[in-house]
Amino acid sequence: MLKTEATERPMLHPLHAVLLAYPIALFTAGLASDIAYLRTAEIQWSNFSSWLIAGALVMGGLVLAWAIIGFVFPGRASRMMAGLYCALIVLMWGSGLINAFQHSRDGWSSVGPTGIILSMISTVAALCAGFIGFSRRGSPRTRA
Repeated sequence: MLKTEATERPMLHPLHAVLLAYPIALFTAGLASDIAYLRTAEIQWSNFSSWLIAGALVMGGLVLAWAIIGFVFPGRASRMMAGLYCALIVLMWGSGLINAFQHSRDGWSSVGPTGIILSMISTVAALCAGFIGFSRRGSPRTRA
């Protein structure tokens, strides 16, 4: 009789997953504070957003380094999934860096349409990378 055993596990190493949680949370909170700033024009929301983006970039840099290594040496995932994950992390970090420069401006132009779009891109890329990183790979193996 054949017995199936699920050998699927997430693509990300547990420590990598913990590091990815920071950019996901911080970029999402940065987007929320950008929206609050556009609705209230209270400058403190822009300051919050700047600090959230900076924190996301610091932790995201570690995630980016790990993703590049994971792309070069794809141990837990296929090369295509590792490449897609790495591309999303590069997009997340790159748009976050441009967004940090955008938020360093004075007044209304610190957020505006450009800042909110960059915050959305960073947030969506982080969430998609998290979805791919936590997805299961492979198919069940059969054993006798």
